[in-house]
Amino acid sequence: MNSVSRISRIAAVLAGATVLTASLTAQARELSISTVLSDAFPWGQAAEKWAELVEERTGGELTLRVYPNSQLVNGDQTREFSAMRSGLIDMAVGSTINWSPQVPELNLFSLPFFMPDEAAVDAVTGGAAGEMIFEAIESRGVIPLAWGENGFRQLSNSRGPIDEPGDLDGLKIRVVGSPLFQDTFTALGADPTQMSWADAKPALTTGAVDGQENPLSVFDVARIDQVGQEYLTLWNYMNDPLIFAVNEQVWATLSEEERKILRETAIEAGEWEIAMTREQESERLAAIQERGVQVTELTEEQHRAFVNATQSVHEKWYPRIGQELIDAASQEIEAR
Repeated sequence: MNSVSRISRIAAVLAGATVLTASLTAQARELSISTVLSDAFPWGQAAEKWAELVEERTGGELTLRVYPNSQLVNGDQTREFSAMRSGLIDMAVGSTINWSPQVPELNLFSLPFFMPDEAAVDAVTGGAAGEMIFEAIESRGVIPLAWGENGFRQLSNSRGPIDEPGDLDGLKIRVVGSPLFQDTFTALGADPTQMSWADAKPALTTGAVDGQENPLSVFDVARIDQVGQEYLTLWNYMNDPLIFAVNEQVWATLSEEERKILRETAIEAGEWEIAMTREQESERLAAIQERGVQVTELTEEQHRAFVNATQSVHEKWYPRIGQELIDAASQEIEAR
C-alpha cells in the first residue's frame, strides 16, 4: 500500500470515528425529570411512563432520567418550578399546588370546594381555562405539555371524626407551602402548619401535628394510618392536577420531531395515569377501611357547611387568580 493510500485509509477511519462519536453523543442525550413522589405512587409512575415512552419512540436517542422525592431541589417541592425555569431542572411532572407560588393562576384548583367532581376537573383542564393556565405557565419560561392527576384531597387526623367545621377548631393540620391552604384551614378554625412532605410523616408520628390532607393514593401507599391517622373525612375539598412540562431553553434545543414526540408521549402518559388513578380510588378506600381507619362521608348539608365556611377564601383569592380565568372555569364547570 503506498503512502497516499495509507493516508486516505487513515482519513476514512478518522472520519468514521467522528461520525460514530457524533452519533453516540446524540444517542447519549439525557434530560432530567423531577417528581415529588416515587414510582410507588401514581405520580411517580406517570414520570416513569413518560420516560419509557420517549425512549421507545426515539430508539434511545433521547432518554429521560427521573429524579423522585424532590431530589433536585433538596426536598423543597415548592422550589421545583423555579428550578425548572432557571434551567437547574430540564423537565418535571409537577403539582399545580407546588407551582402555584410562582404561577398564581394555578391556585384555581386549590380554591376550596370549587371543583365539585372529576367531570368538572376535565372540563376545566380540557377547555379554555386550561389553555389560559398553560399560557400563564409558558409566559414564565416553562413549556407545559400535558395534564396528569394527583386527585381530590381528603382530610385525616388522629383526634376524632370530622363532619362539621367546628370539629377542626384548634387542630394542627400539616399543609403544603401555599398561602391559600393557610387561609382555607384558618377559615375553618384549624391551626395550619406548613411543612414539606419529607417532614410531614415524622411530624405526624411524634404528634407535632394532628392531621393532614392528601389524595387517597398518598394516604394508602404512604400508610399514613400507621402514624396515628385513624380518622378520614371524604370531602373532596380541592383537586391537584399534575402538569408535564419542560424548560423553555431545553425545548428550544430540541428538533421538531423530538418536540412532537415529547408532547405526544406526555399526553399519552398523562391519560394513562389519570385513568389508573381514578380506577384505583375505590380499591384504595376499601384497603384503608380494612386497616381500621374510620371513614366519614359528608351529607349534602354537612358539605354545604364547609362550603359556606370557606367563602371568604374565594373572595380573597379571586383577584389573585384572575377574574377572567375564574369566569371561564365556572362556565365550563356549569356546562360539563
